[in-house]
Amino acid sequence: MTHLTIEQCSYQQWAWPDCQKIRKIVFIVEQHVPDLLEWDVADVKAIHLLVRADARPVACARVLPDGHIGRMAVLKEWRGRGVGAALLQYAVNICRELPVAQAQLSAQSHAIGFYARAGFIVCSSPYLDANIPHVDMVLKLV
Repeated sequence: MTHLTIEQCSYQQWAWPDCQKIRKIVFIVEQHVPDLLEWDVADVKAIHLLVRADARPVACARVLPDGHIGRMAVLKEWRGRGVGAALLQYAVNICRELPVAQAQLSAQSHAIGFYARAGFIVCSSPYLDANIPHVDMVLKLV
């Protein structure tokens, strides 16, 4: 049985390099997101989350101070095994500790069902981000 742990850190702490590696594999290599779009100033102020499966880094995300959850990435071999759901719930719990009324995210269109199962509701028309179809979604926290 696999043991999952979720760590949180800042931009300058121990888990950040592992988060960078996962984001590079998922977004830059698999999804062809340009380097210049993947790395932004929001990384500096975000809480970064890293999921380890039996101590191996397998997924990451970030939570911004305004309740935005983003950069959720799960390595291909770990998708469909509950890792993303556990990571999303952890991120939502962090949002519940912030002075915000709702958690927000920009969902790739193929992942709308995943976020909807966690209670998120689509609140925008579809748009392109990094040439990938997205919609905005929210989850009321109060």
